Amino acid sequence: MTNKKSRILGISAFYHDSAAAILCDGEVMAAAQEERWTRKKHDASFPASAVRFCLDQEGCSLNDLDAIVFYEKPFLKFERLLETYHAFSPRGLTSFLQAMPEWMRGKLFLKRMLYRSLGAIEKVDREKVKLLFPPHHLSHAASAYYPSSFESAAILTIDGVGERATATICHGQGKNITVLREMNFPHSIGLLYSAFTYYCGFKVNDGEYKLMGLAPYGNEGSSAVNRYIGIIKSRLVRIMEDGSLYLDQGYFRYATGLRMVNDKRWERLFGFPKRAPEAEIGQEHCDLALAIQKITEEVVLRMAAEARKITGEDRLCMAGGVALNGVANGKLESAGIFRQLFIQPAAGDAGGALGAAYAAHHIYFEKDRQPDPLRMDALKGGYLGPEFSRADIEALRVKYQAACEYIAQEEDLLEKVAALIAGGKIIGWHQGRMEFGPRALGARSILADPRGPAIQRTLNLKIKFREGFRPFAPVVPAEEVGDYFEYSGISPYMLLVKKVRTDLCHPLPPGYADGTLSEKLYFIKSSIPAVTHVDYSARIQTVHRETNERFWKLLQAFKRQTGIAVLVNTSFNVRDEPIVNTPEDAYRCFIHTSMDYLVMDNYIFCKFEKPEQTDPAHT
Repeated sequence: MTNKKSRILGISAFYHDSAAAILCDGEVMAAAQEERWTRKKHDASFPASAVRFCLDQEGCSLNDLDAIVFYEKPFLKFERLLETYHAFSPRGLTSFLQAMPEWMRGKLFLKRMLYRSLGAIEKVDREKVKLLFPPHHLSHAASAYYPSSFESAAILTIDGVGERATATICHGQGKNITVLREMNFPHSIGLLYSAFTYYCGFKVNDGEYKLMGLAPYGNEGSSAVNRYIGIIKSRLVRIMEDGSLYLDQGYFRYATGLRMVNDKRWERLFGFPKRAPEAEIGQEHCDLALAIQKITEEVVLRMAAEARKITGEDRLCMAGGVALNGVANGKLESAGIFRQLFIQPAAGDAGGALGAAYAAHHIYFEKDRQPDPLRMDALKGGYLGPEFSRADIEALRVKYQAACEYIAQEEDLLEKVAALIAGGKIIGWHQGRMEFGPRALGARSILADPRGPAIQRTLNLKIKFREGFRPFAPVVPAEEVGDYFEYSGISPYMLLVKKVRTDLCHPLPPGYADGTLSEKLYFIKSSIPAVTHVDYSARIQTVHRETNERFWKLLQAFKRQTGIAVLVNTSFNVRDEPIVNTPEDAYRCFIHTSMDYLVMDNYIFCKFEKPEQTDPAHT
């Protein structure tokens, strides 16, 4: 008679990026965001489709679970809201009157809401299946530490705000996590960064990565950037030696109002008004973005140094939305404060679902942890979402009478795809299990030749339909990363920004710093210009044969034909839409953009009768 399997379902929902994840005997079996089914970006609704997927993937029902775990404690969040409104009264009356009905209708009684939502899937035996609520930042910490390969580690979590905490330093030892330091609302580097996201005209909780991408267009060391840094540090934030900070709430409105900042006070501070969405981006916006990026890097490095100091560990795990700031992560890795880093790929609230399940398994149920130091991590390359069969793809082909070619042999398929890319074609790539987290990692990707001088412009304006200044990431076999970048480690989840090798870069022309944003953007900076940002940096993804062999083999095929083992990899979606999930999602996106081909399984779809012959030597 075999022992009963331990199964735990984690859920994050009702704020943004709802998701579900399932563990079986401590092994992650599936994880996905709800947005991939509803097609609503950052969907906050109960993740019914993601839950069903997780149960189907594990082959179990809700009543086969040991526990269902929500990623934070709603009563603590409600207490924080009441305390905030009381502390700032009467200034927050409008926000209070807007927020309270929503809480009274459901969020305050979250247990009842969860049972009702789960009941739409299957009635839950409340006596048999436990419903647990770990704290928000513990869920973040667990999501990073438990799947890492480290026997013990410092843990740093940084985001906007959970219940009260905005950042924590924890110590992971064996199966235990101990919270050592905590910074509390309203003081938050995540909310400070979001305030500048808002002021520069981008959407909060969505546009922070745009602000990070805009920052390199600022003129580092210029009087403007230094002046903005001085204003921020003297008027908005006081940064302590340990990285904790104090924000002057007279300049902000997120605690009590319906916007991030006091627009008029900021305009007087910085000398220009808040940028309207879609308005032209000026040099002042670039310089301001660079100023807050540098301050964020300073805070992250100080917090990391404090974590090293108080834990004595030489390995660090990171999670929380700020851990998605790849530039800060790259600076932290280069600083050498820690010997090794592990950054949770779904570092934001979606990853809280996975962390909640891990916290229940190791802390509530007291299950021992057995990390494998020879393995990269326990997240299987991040490929934890749905996978579709050849029959699914054939059914789509028949439904749309789609033009395509089927190539039976994988080697022949990859040589053909590599030749198409080398010939200047842009490829939609839909293979295997979908990635968990915000990055496309070679399962739901758009691929292109990094050598093409017009590739960045084409991808941004004709395929992604997004801002032209946005950079694109390179993918490279892990064992060859040092041939192209000033880095020799691994970056499997596209969370480290490093420099392109100097010998591949072209010198900047005279007067470059005085040029407009578009003039800076379209100067050819290296021999792989489509993945070289204006400051010669790149957000690297290393591809590992053990986690994505087909993608690794494609890079090798491209190298055989072109001499380089690098491709452009961007997420398979268009602006304001989630990454594609199903073959139908992929086909519709392909048809309605200027992508040249779509590769699903061993099928190459095209927009005419037969894939054209290509010249691999074309660049």
